[in-house]
Amino acid sequence: MPINRRQLAAINTLFSNANPVRKLLAALVLVTALAAWLWPQHGGAASAPAGAELQGTVVAIADGDTLTLLDAAQRQHKVRFAFIDAPEKAQPYGQRARQALSEQVFRQPVRVEVIEQDRYGRNVGRVWRQDQDINLLLVQQGYAWHYRQYAQKTQSGSDFARYEAAQQQAEQERLGLWQQATPQAPWDWRRNRREAG
Repeated sequence: MPINRRQLAAINTLFSNANPVRKLLAALVLVTALAAWLWPQHGGAASAPAGAELQGTVVAIADGDTLTLLDAAQRQHKVRFAFIDAPEKAQPYGQRARQALSEQVFRQPVRVEVIEQDRYGRNVGRVWRQDQDINLLLVQQGYAWHYRQYAQKTQSGSDFARYEAAQQQAEQERLGLWQQATPQAPWDWRRNRREAG
């Protein structure tokens, strides 16, 4: 558990000759910090309701469309990018997609518009760094597909069209994964692996 200055001061107060009221307040600070630290660890990363907004710093990149955000309360939130699907790590361009995402957001403050939770308990959302839609940027750079099958359920018509145009342009310019002769969509790659195993 990382300790901040306030918590360190509370520890010092607790073991000092301070009056009992100050020691009680210090103990409350420490118990609250401990509870905040343990709670998300117990059930994994914290989930937010649909329509919520998360803000924090990106502390981990799992793959080209999944990151971990640390909020101001020191809670971790797993975030799966909405509307897109990046190559799996073991796929061609999987590691490069992960690197592209890392270059954009790792250790950077971001904002996430939560759309839903997936079956793994991750927050599925649209990630923003300042005014930049990172989901769209990954499609524009050729490191993710527009995930039409799921996007058509929740994405606005204008955003759907913008993401479609971004993918078509990336394909035409042979950016990122579109440099391959026959790129395989991640959903097909996952299905083929399930059927083979």
